[in-house]
Amino acid sequence: MTEVEVGYLLPTRDQAVRGDDDLARLIEQARHAEAVGFDSLWAGDSPLTRPRADPLLLLSAVAVAAPRPMLGTAVLLPALRHPILMAHQLATLDRLADGRLIVGMGAGFPTPGTQAQFDAIDVPFRTRVSRLEESIEAMRRLWSGTNVSFNGRHFDFRDVTLAPTPTRPEGPPIWLAGGGDPALRRVARLGDGWLPYPPAITDYARDREVIDRLAPCPITPALYATLCLEDDPQHARRLLRKSIECYYNAPLEKVEQIQAMFAGPPADAAAWLNSYIAAGARHLVIRLAADDHHAALDMFAAQVLPLLNLRGHQ
Repeated sequence: MTEVEVGYLLPTRDQAVRGDDDLARLIEQARHAEAVGFDSLWAGDSPLTRPRADPLLLLSAVAVAAPRPMLGTAVLLPALRHPILMAHQLATLDRLADGRLIVGMGAGFPTPGTQAQFDAIDVPFRTRVSRLEESIEAMRRLWSGTNVSFNGRHFDFRDVTLAPTPTRPEGPPIWLAGGGDPALRRVARLGDGWLPYPPAITDYARDREVIDRLAPCPITPALYATLCLEDDPQHARRLLRKSIECYYNAPLEKVEQIQAMFAGPPADAAAWLNSYIAAGARHLVIRLAADDHHAALDMFAAQVLPLLNLRGHQ
């Protein structure tokens, strides 16, 4: 029997949209999420396209403030960083968190805004996938703590040894985002976990089966999902629209075609999430679309969490 774990995405982007730079609020949200029973705390990455607090610096503070939950990036864009520096930061964070780190990674969704972010940092957008793959290989070697030389398409270095090393010899687990055949093959080949957000549960079940068939070792199947909890479905839909369109600078109808999201009563939200659990999801990363995240956390913990099938299935 496989247990299901539930995580909370810290509202770094939501806070930035409001022009609120008080990062202490995010630390308090992390403490509150820990107190009401979440298993993991997550932070997103987008320095320019959807600006917000840096996820690794924020999670370093959260590691100390909330000593129980796992910590994760949802998701980090390694193509924007050099793998030596990124491996060093992640190893240090993993040590601060006493081995609780999960590194969610993605290549970057192909939109004009994402491409502009790569252009500003002087990284060719067309190379983002190959840079992701090469970075994973380089970081795993660097995390060994041995003397490492690396010669790749994008990165070339000699005689590098990192300290500290991560808590685990193999480094923190890497969960990869993505759907479609190339991405699923990449998850099976390089990932320790899978963190997608497909809006169709049938697609999730199908893709999970593909990964299970291709992967040489078990892969943790996760889910990134957005919830707007309100008893009135129409009001929930209006609040979801406001949140999504501020967050992504795109119409709700466009975003919901590619992302899993729900707006409505808590009991219905639990039933929706249970459908993904029945399809194999074993770690839910929940983004709450809300003006008051403290109240939304309480509502989720009181009215959704008890209804989830956290025992999973065999």
